[in-house]
Amino acid sequence: MKKIMKFLTVTAAVAELLFAAVLGTANYFTPDSYTVAEGGSLKWCSGAFSLMRDGKKNVSVSAGGRFPKTYQATLMLCNAIPVKTVRVNVVDKTCVVLSGKPFGIKMFTNGVVVVGLADIQTESGVCNPASDAGLCVGDVITAINGKTMESNIDVEKAVEASNGDTEVFTVRENGQKRDITVQPVRAESDGLYKVGLWVRDSTAGIGTLTYYDPSTDYFAGLGHGICDSDTGQLMPLLSGDIVSVAINGITKGQRGTPGELHGYFSSDNAMGSLSANVACGVFGRLNRSIQGTAVKIGMKQDVKPGAVKILTTIQGSAPQYYDAQIERINYRDDVQSKNIVLHVTDPKLLSQTGGIVQGMSGSPIVQNGMLVGAVTHVFVNDPERGYGIFAEKMLMETRSVSAREKRLAS
Repeated sequence: MKKIMKFLTVTAAVAELLFAAVLGTANYFTPDSYTVAEGGSLKWCSGAFSLMRDGKKNVSVSAGGRFPKTYQATLMLCNAIPVKTVRVNVVDKTCVVLSGKPFGIKMFTNGVVVVGLADIQTESGVCNPASDAGLCVGDVITAINGKTMESNIDVEKAVEASNGDTEVFTVRENGQKRDITVQPVRAESDGLYKVGLWVRDSTAGIGTLTYYDPSTDYFAGLGHGICDSDTGQLMPLLSGDIVSVAINGITKGQRGTPGELHGYFSSDNAMGSLSANVACGVFGRLNRSIQGTAVKIGMKQDVKPGAVKILTTIQGSAPQYYDAQIERINYRDDVQSKNIVLHVTDPKLLSQTGGIVQGMSGSPIVQNGMLVGAVTHVFVNDPERGYGIFAEKMLMETRSVSAREKRLAS
């Protein structure tokens, strides 16, 4: 009897540990928030997970008023085991117009970004006033002596006019402003006053437009933010436009060397204006609607490993569908633009580009007739594979930008 009791005790302990491990794994790998269309219900992973609210299982969600609306519910495993409390965002049933077309970006920064520091040779030796004062790469200069700085030229002129007197630089770092006193010095090479900074006030490039939202006239593209090439930080947006682009060449991707689409701005007329440059892409308002296939946005719980189509342009300005596979999915909320691991399988695309190349960022990923994501990054050592972002994240940002600009305009 003692042996039986001991066996049962050990079995119960092991079962308890396994149960805790299952719950811990489910808690870690499932999102803390879900977006569900009005009138729908959450049944995720072949029905393994569902929602319970106010004691009712498999609830049909309703906004009960204006969209979006957020409430809390319990994520249930097998309709029986509570995993954790989650946030449910209810949105209206929406369709967007797929693009997949290349577009050019002309962007000006909100302030002037410090992208480098350089020593200055003076009569009394080598020094770097900016570094000595505490300026760092990635700082954004917004003003000098209280005067707003909007361009590289503004900074250059302000320093040259100092006559060697100390100047107060107002800089922004991680959203916080601070004042730094800098002492310009006279450069031996040309006799001009300098502080030892490299700065940048604009950028331009090519990407792919993901979709157009006809309910708001706003667009989404890239699937990741525009970052400075030297600092790796998001460029603070002041203003910008997007223009049409025609692709006229490809550098094929190889292991260790990312490929690239080459193109030219086919028109100087702006298609639209930029409103936001954030971690999940660029967003703004189009000057005119675009033609294309209208599809529903698939929420992250709708995305499954398996076959998908990538809509992208590798010649001219006409997008085409190419075959790919979703190999892995990361549903965690703290993952920004690397939710999907994508494997290009289309022979034509592989033969011409080697897989995913720079310029394809933002290309729509379509599964089961829904837009589920957008291409974001290539694996440098495996160009056939890359990352994608959930389309749901881009949709929520589109609606947020649209709502914010409507409030500002009212």
